[in-house]
Amino acid sequence: MSVSLPEIRQYPLPTEGELPTGRVRWRPDPSRAALLVHDMQRYFLRPYAGAPVPEVTGNIGRLAEHARRAGVPVFYTAQPGRQDPKERGLLTEFWGEGIGTVIDSDPQAAEIVPALAPAASDTVLVKWRYSAFQRSPLAERLAALGRDQLLITGVYAHIGCQATAVEAFMRDVQPFLVADAVADFSRAHHDQTCVYVAQRCGVVTTTADTLSALGAPTPAGATR
Repeated sequence: MSVSLPEIRQYPLPTEGELPTGRVRWRPDPSRAALLVHDMQRYFLRPYAGAPVPEVTGNIGRLAEHARRAGVPVFYTAQPGRQDPKERGLLTEFWGEGIGTVIDSDPQAAEIVPALAPAASDTVLVKWRYSAFQRSPLAERLAALGRDQLLITGVYAHIGCQATAVEAFMRDVQPFLVADAVADFSRAHHDQTCVYVAQRCGVVTTTADTLSALGAPTPAGATR
């Protein structure tokens, strides 16, 4: 039984031509969409040796910046640094104490990385389980804002991002997994997540296509 995060080797992000074919043709709509930045905390990025985190962080930053300008709500999830065992529940059996294992040596381990620091207008949700909807007001906040699309970015693709996409679908919120704005344990895990979402619950897209759908010009050199 593993109770810690693995060391994550560098891998290239998928390009548009490598994405799986989907079952639906949904497009992000700035009047319907919200952006989710999932678990981009120092602790969860510690295992990466490099790529794809710098590119993913840059892509999320561009999405968040444009979302704010376009009036698209931006939500973040962040796990607490120290969690009561009763609150953490079964997560401990799979992942140990989580951020609590390093908080003494790295007091900033629970912080969202500085490059993606939330703006005053953004909403930061306390994260308790894989899905961002669990034990949080995310569903209620989306409904109150009239939003029924969720643009999903962050880590880890095959765990929290996929779980959130599945739950969004089951709540009749259209999920969009931004394939070059998520990172995972490996390229194989990353690709498996893209296939699952495309075939079972949502749309897999790119940063460039998402920005275009939301009305932003495509940045020079953007991955497609």
